[in-house]
Formats: sequence, structure tokens, C-alpha cells
Amino acid sequence: MPELPEVETVRNGLKDILEGVIITRVEQNRQNLRFPFPEKFTQRLEGEKTGLLGRRAKYLLVPLSGGETLVVHLGMSGTIRVEKPPPASQGAPDPDAGPATGSDSVPGADSDSVSGSGPDPAHDHVIFHLSNGATLRYNDPRRFGFMTLVTTKELSRHKLFRDLGPEPLGDDFHARHLAQMAIGRKTPLKNFLLNQKNVAGLGNIYVCEALFRARLSPTRQASTMAGRDGRPVAAARRLTCAIRQTLTEAIAQGGSTLRDHRLTDGSLGYFQHSLAVYGRENKPCKRPQCNGTIRRITQAGRSTFFCPQCQK
Repeated sequence: MPELPEVETVRNGLKDILEGVIITRVEQNRQNLRFPFPEKFTQRLEGEKTGLLGRRAKYLLVPLSGGETLVVHLGMSGTIRVEKPPPASQGAPDPDAGPATGSDSVPGADSDSVSGSGPDPAHDHVIFHLSNGATLRYNDPRRFGFMTLVTTKELSRHKLFRDLGPEPLGDDFHARHLAQMAIGRKTPLKNFLLNQKNVAGLGNIYVCEALFRARLSPTRQASTMAGRDGRPVAAARRLTCAIRQTLTEAIAQGGSTLRDHRLTDGSLGYFQHSLAVYGRENKPCKRPQCNGTIRRITQAGRSTFFCPQCQK
């Protein structure tokens, strides 16, 4: 499932194409994804001018001039592909040059951690045509993603957002917040971080990686992030720094392509090559002078990867 860095990468890739344009036409090729589309979905989008793109947790936000916001969740396998119009100077296509779509090229997958060579057009469930000539194709083979429309003024109070914790890259996320939320919590630290009420947008991959960087075991109690006085301990400060560093580096590298994630031009993310623990079961720990071996355990139905030697 795309996590915060992957969704932020998509947002960055769409800014120059989708901000400040009119949605001229929408093709809706099925009645539902994970959930049914909102009533009169295409009619409510067509003719609307878009504002500045946003992101909240793992949701992409497209504000519209009519007072609603298009909310997009990519689910397990959702991608948004940009097809740009050919340059005006290019002229008519050469009939001998083969088909030309005007889309950015989609490289084939050359890594064992990446499956497929590009999205199957049969799974293009929603297609947005824009006033700048660009086309956006939402492709989702598993159909775990969804789209909805929410009144912009009520966005923060909507059921999808009202209980979310602070953004981990925002000013409201710090060691004091982490400690305050952790007081008396006996739940494992890994599960605590995945709870979107405590911090928004964190997912399995980046929690595993951040805990490794902070040298903290995923099984230790969350309450250990706070001292008896309720203030953050040194481990909480290490963890908040590790979360920020991990997410920042992942965004800079286009996120992690372990299965379906691709950038809006079809290219792959590269942070998977920097993973220290995730997916590395039975391999040696990458930390210098550590002789540990990466283990995999299951927590709340999710695979957790860590080094029991240096994560305490």
C-alpha cells in the first residue's frame, strides 16, 4: 500500500499538471472502486477549476472552485499516470513512426522487488481530461483505492480526517506529542506508531525503518517513550528524528517501489534500495559493527522486520 512518501511523491508529480486548470471531462469506467463513487461524480467535477494540491496522511487532496475537494486514496495498487500533450512545434505525427500517445515513457521493471512492466489500460477506471491538454489516468488493478468529494470547509471534520494525528513532517509532531500520546500505553511501539490517531500517514515500511534508525525494538511498550513525569525520554527524541529523516529521504528518492508504486511519469521509486530491515529477513544487519541478523515477526497481522541485536 502506498504510504506517506509515495502519496507525497504523487502530489509533487501532479502539481505542475493539475494545479490551476479546469477539469474539462471525466471518464468513469465503473460504478465503484473500494466504495461506490459519489452521486453525480463526473458532473460535479467537470468544469471545476483546481486549486493547490494537498495531502493529509495517505490522502491526496484536490480543492475545486465550487467549494468541494476531491479526495483520492490510492489503496493497495492505485497509480495516477500523466499523459502530456505533444509540443505544438512537433506538428503532425509521422505515420511511419508508430503510435504516439504523448505520455511519458514507462520503463520496464528490472528488479526482483518490482512486478510488472507498466499499468494495464484495462484497469484505467477514471480518466481526467484537463484544459491544458493533459490527461490523468487512475489505474487500480485491485480496486482498493477510492475517490470521494467532500465540502472543503468541512474537510477537517469529515470522518476520514477528524481523528487523524499530526503530520509527521509538520510542526505539531515532536517528542512531547509522542510522549503525551504514549503515557500508560502498553501496546507495542510498532502498533502504536501505525495507529493513525497518534501520528498520521505512517505505514509498515517506514515504521520498521524508523525504529531501526532509532535503535528501538518494535515490541517494547509504547509507554516507554514517556518518563514518570510525562516528559519525553531520549528514546522518544531519537524516534521522532528518525521518523522525519526516514520520510524525508524516502520522498527525495520517489518513495519505495516494492510492487505497484510508480511516479506520475511511470518511473519507479528508489528508496527500496536503501531499506535497512524491511524485507531483509535472515540477512545480516547493515549497522556497522553489529553481528545481528534481521528477523521477521507478525504484529497485528503485519510483518515486522528488525534486528534483535541492536534494537532494544
